[in-house]
Amino acid sequence: MRPEINVKMTRTSSPSKVESGRVFAAYCLLLAVGCLHAAAQEPQVINARMRTASAAAGLASAFHSIQTGESGPAWIGYAMPVVPGKHQMCCNGSIGDFSDGECGRCRLESRQGEDGGQSIKTGEIKTVQLESPPTFLVLYRAEAGRIQKIRTFSPECELDAGGLPLIWLTGVRPAESVAWLSTFVTAGGASAEGESDDENHLGNSALTAIAFHGDNSAERALEGFAANGQPERVREHAAFWLGAARGRQGYEALTRLVRDDADEHFREKAVFALFVSKEPEAVDAIIGVAHRDSSAHVRGQALFWLGQKAGKKAEATITEAIENDPETDVKKRAVFALSQLPKDEGVPLLIQVAKTNTNGVVRKQAMFWLGQSHDPRALAFFEEVLSH
Repeated sequence: MRPEINVKMTRTSSPSKVESGRVFAAYCLLLAVGCLHAAAQEPQVINARMRTASAAAGLASAFHSIQTGESGPAWIGYAMPVVPGKHQMCCNGSIGDFSDGECGRCRLESRQGEDGGQSIKTGEIKTVQLESPPTFLVLYRAEAGRIQKIRTFSPECELDAGGLPLIWLTGVRPAESVAWLSTFVTAGGASAEGESDDENHLGNSALTAIAFHGDNSAERALEGFAANGQPERVREHAAFWLGAARGRQGYEALTRLVRDDADEHFREKAVFALFVSKEPEAVDAIIGVAHRDSSAHVRGQALFWLGQKAGKKAEATITEAIENDPETDVKKRAVFALSQLPKDEGVPLLIQVAKTNTNGVVRKQAMFWLGQSHDPRALAFFEEVLSH
């Protein structure tokens, strides 16, 4: 829909040609910007029978109307404002499908012997995006009255619809989109045990799409799905997206969960979600878990992820756990965490543990990981030990 642009002129006398020219140029510029914005809402599509439809009467109603009117498979889609951050969603539903930071052409329909969503490298020179687009695309594959797939794409991705109809919806409100996607999460859970292809599972795909909505309703939905009482797999995936995509609000929700939730298995997953969060305080939150969580297993997992973060705060917490945690298993996990630090940081600390720790199991663990490091300092330490 082309945005309505009103240009008002207040004058007491006839404008000069220069003034009229300026007003006309400003109008043209506003119109051009408006048209570009409107164009950005529609996908770049080839090999599709595309038409538009309005969802102003309600998203569920629009889907019902389309599904009852189509005799065969079809794709239905719309654009939504995207959460702040750099996100590139291409053929495999991943963030950053191509190493050069560009999207290629993606097949919506699989060919014989292929999975759906294959990328096609066209050899065309793509324009480099200096800024992330303000929207992302949500697509649904419908057939026989059912939604079979939900996919998310960046608007710069070129989509090959395989000759199927693509009905593009206008007038979709973000909160309504989140509510509609939520019905697919609650219908069957996020992922059945043993499910190997989460991309094609509606619950996981719906949660992914919810996570990228630039609207507060997405936070509320994800927090609800991460709450106690939801299926375990739903909770885990919702927690992951709170950390991976929802910024400050997601971080605050996760800190409450790791502090208050009674399920230690879920707290372990919430620690990983804090690990993927980009909020700077996330490291401090993980340190708090390593110090205070009632579960030795959860404390050990917190130490493991601290080992991936490195930094002086992480080192201090890991070495303190080796010295002071009452559980030997936690101490062993802390030694492993030291082995994950950059070698210039981790190897000297492992040598120190191997030399001085009073727990024989811990010293043995430190020796093992020193052996795996293949570091010259570790070799020199072994030579020193064996020479005595």
